[in-house]
Amino acid sequence: MTRALRIVPAEDAGAVLRALRDALTGEGPAVLPRAPRSTAGGAPPRIVPQRVALVIETSGSTGAPKRVALSADALLASAAASAGAVGGPDGASQWLLCLPAHYVAGTNVLVRSITAGTDPVVLPSGHFDPRAFGDAAAMMTGDARFVSVVPVQLARLVDAAGHDSELLAVLRRFDGILVGGQATRAALFERARGLGLRVVKTYGSSETSGGCVYDGLPIGPVRAREIDGAIELAGPVLAEGYLGDDQRTATAFHVADGTRWYRTGDLGHVDAVGRVTVTGRADNVIISGGEKVLLDAVERRVRELPGFEAAVVVAVEDAEWGQVPVVLVARDQSAAAPRGQTSKPPVALQADGALAGVRAHVVDALGRAAAPAHVIEVAGIPHLASGKPDRLALASLASSSSTAGAAAVDS
Repeated sequence: MTRALRIVPAEDAGAVLRALRDALTGEGPAVLPRAPRSTAGGAPPRIVPQRVALVIETSGSTGAPKRVALSADALLASAAASAGAVGGPDGASQWLLCLPAHYVAGTNVLVRSITAGTDPVVLPSGHFDPRAFGDAAAMMTGDARFVSVVPVQLARLVDAAGHDSELLAVLRRFDGILVGGQATRAALFERARGLGLRVVKTYGSSETSGGCVYDGLPIGPVRAREIDGAIELAGPVLAEGYLGDDQRTATAFHVADGTRWYRTGDLGHVDAVGRVTVTGRADNVIISGGEKVLLDAVERRVRELPGFEAAVVVAVEDAEWGQVPVVLVARDQSAAAPRGQTSKPPVALQADGALAGVRAHVVDALGRAAAPAHVIEVAGIPHLASGKPDRLALASLASSSSTAGAAAVDS
């Protein structure tokens, strides 16, 4: 059996909320909240399988975009597991939406609002402003208050709350500030918790109906395991698959011993009690000079340096070594290119000693093969609507800058 698929402009959060409510009850068509500048290839289908209630078009930050099909059962299981994990006072919980509605964490806020029977407070779309966030949060009246943010938003809130007592008071009223979407620096969590904020580190993806691991532990009925150093997840939150791509679905989802598992594509560990530790993306490994280099590990090490807290590490082709890591850092760490747009042309840092210091810091922990070949300064780090760095755009910037004459250094 099938049902219609309705495309709703993601910027109209109220329309997405109403469409989702009907989709979850089966009274309306499935919903595809669409970004103003969607990167998904081709027109979406008009008809989808009956079980599908929501379609999420992924950002394509490191590869080809895809359309993830989620059932009502998966979405409701995710909402129930989250509610059980974050708790809060007795009574109705209320959510603040400050993420795009085409992002799975954004739709989760709407689904959780529906299941709680409360109206979400919606932050106006556009540039994320801590003051506007504080004003919106002050309007919340729920007995328990929650919000989902990405790391860049949390960083701006923490920075602003350090000298704004009113904003700090508002942030402290949240029973849970869920942070996910990408790796988050430990130092940021320490600062947030030092301010008395109830932050929760979440891990998941569109394929798992959003975050399903909180502070390292799977929530509700979700299970995690490690297979050959890669993380797999199971539970009722899993997606149906990818619309129009049976091969990709078969690659990402598989059944073992009667349980359906999702291959996350992340490297990491799962200990005896089920605690998950993610070390990086399996597809973010390069071979440099015959040695494997995990770019996520290089990036974490680089971000330990002052002034490089928001740096991004990508790979570029190299005639001698095959591929080499390259560091991109914003001239002003607070600057970011408009979502979905690239920054101004990069300028290589060659005379200030930045490269030598970065290389030494990386080599000390990860070895010489991991040493960045260049440090490239850009006007601002381009981000996708999800808040993640646009790594494809950054790789293109790094490649063009390197070939244009950034100083090569012996590895």
